[in-house]
Amino acid sequence: MVWKINYAYEDVEQFILKLPIGLAAKYIHLTDLMIEFGPNLGMPHTRAMSAGLFELRVKGREGIARVFYCTKVGKRIVILHGFVKKTQKTPMKELKKAERRFMEVKNET
Repeated sequence: MVWKINYAYEDVEQFILKLPIGLAAKYIHLTDLMIEFGPNLGMPHTRAMSAGLFELRVKGREGIARVFYCTKVGKRIVILHGFVKKTQKTPMKELKKAERRFMEVKNET
């Protein structure tokens, strides 16, 4: 059974749709791999941020994007938040937003 990708928030879908072409192509390629092989592609593509929260590491000529996600029962990958990286370290504001959304999705019934 293949995995399914869900977008929990409309702004995340809009972020993905507005990515520069190179980053968008890399995002599509990586999510296709996740659908086929599961959410843990390993470094340098995916990384665990905390228990249950992961990041998809998207790199292209236009820059670097990070997309946070979690998994749910029924082989679902839930996309929570994304941003284009401008500094070496992930900004705390972006991580906190992803963590807050992770808790919201995790607590849904």
